[in-house]
Amino acid sequence: MLENGKPELLVPASSLEVLKVAVMYGADAVYIGGEMYGLRAKAKNFSMAEMAEGIRFAHAHGKRVFVTANITAHNRDLAGVREYFGELREIQPDALIISDPGVFTIAKEVCPEMEIHISTQSNNVNYETYLFWHRLGAKRVVSARELSMKEIAEIRANIPDELEIETFVHGAMCISYSGRCLLSHYFTGRDANLGACTHPCRWKYYIMEENRPGEYLPVEENERGTYIFNSKDLCMIEHIPDLVKAGIDSFKIEGRMKTALYVADVARTYRQAIDDYFTSPDLYIKRLDYYREEISKCTYRQFTTGFFYGATSHESQIYDNNTYVKEYTYLGLAGKADENGFVEMEQRNKFSVGDRVEIMKPSGENIAVTVENMLDEYGNRMESCPHPKQKIQVLFSRTPDELDLIRVQAG
Repeated sequence: MLENGKPELLVPASSLEVLKVAVMYGADAVYIGGEMYGLRAKAKNFSMAEMAEGIRFAHAHGKRVFVTANITAHNRDLAGVREYFGELREIQPDALIISDPGVFTIAKEVCPEMEIHISTQSNNVNYETYLFWHRLGAKRVVSARELSMKEIAEIRANIPDELEIETFVHGAMCISYSGRCLLSHYFTGRDANLGACTHPCRWKYYIMEENRPGEYLPVEENERGTYIFNSKDLCMIEHIPDLVKAGIDSFKIEGRMKTALYVADVARTYRQAIDDYFTSPDLYIKRLDYYREEISKCTYRQFTTGFFYGATSHESQIYDNNTYVKEYTYLGLAGKADENGFVEMEQRNKFSVGDRVEIMKPSGENIAVTVENMLDEYGNRMESCPHPKQKIQVLFSRTPDELDLIRVQAG
C-alpha cells in the first residue's frame, strides 16, 4: 500500500518509450525486463543503458521501477545471473521480481539492500508460502492468478502488515497454472519457463481418434469453434472496492509485450478508477460506464473476472477465434513542438494529412484534432507517412503536449 493509503498501480513496459508512457499516464510503479532472465524473451526489453535511463526518468517523477528475473533457472544460468545482478546493483532499480529459490539466494548475496518480490511463477496460493518467503527476506509476494478474492483476504489476515500482496487485476490469462506451461517447449523447443513462450494456447486444435489415424476432427463445442485453450482477458475495473477490501497492496497490469496505446489506456483508466473510489465510492459507481468504455479502447480478447469470484467456467473461454478486439490504432507519441507548432513524432502506423485523429492526454481528456500538415525529417512536405518508425513533423489543429499519445479509431 502506498503512503497515501491507496493500492499501488503497477504497469508493464516493453521499452523505454512505453516506460515513459506508463509513468505519465498514471502508474505508481513500472515493471520491466532486461535482455536476459525474464519471462518475456520475445518482448523488446531493455538494454542496461535503457534500464538506467528509465529508472532515472521514473525516479524524477516519483515513481518506482521493478526488474523481472523470474525464469526457472538451470545450472548454466547461475553464473550469468550473478553477473547480471551485479550490473543491476549499479543502476539501482527499486526491486527484483524472482521466482527461483536459487536466483533469490544470489540476489540476497549480490544486492542485499534491494527489495525482492516473489513472482506469480512461484505458485503462491496460501499464507504459509507467503510467510516462508517473508522469513527469507522477501518484501512482497505476487499471488497466483488462480486465487479467489476470499482466499486473498484470508492470506492478508494471516501475514504481517509489512508483507505486501501484489495481484494481477488486468490482462491476459494463461491456461497453465500460474504460467507454468510445457506446450511451447513441446511444440517448438522454446521454453515458456525461460521466457520464450510461443503462446500455443491461442492456436487452433483438432483431435484424432485412436483407430482412425490421419483423420483429424475439429474440436467443437456447440458450433462455437476450436480454440479450446484461448482464455478471455482479465478485467477488474468494475471491482475496485472488492480488491481494496481484500487487502491487496499492488494492482498489477499484465502486458510486457503490449503497445504504448494499451499501456496508456489501461494505466489511465485504472488510475482514474482508483482515485475516484478513494475520493468517493459513489463517484466511482457513477463512472462505471465510463471506465468500461475507456478500457475497451485498447486491444483485448473479451473480458472475464478470472478466478476472483470462484472457479471459472466455459464462459471464460473464447471458442471461435484467437484475435483481439481492436477499437483504436496507435499512431505515435508527441515529441517537442517547434515555434510553428510542428510536433516531432516517430510514426507507429500510417496516417495522412486531413485525417481526424485523437490526442489522448494523461489527464483523461481525449481531444479530436485534424492533421493539417506533415513534413519528413528533412523538412519536405508529405501527404502521408507510410514507413514504420519514420521520423516526421506534424502540425495538428491543436498542438499536443510532449508525451501525449496520438491515436485514431480503427476501421
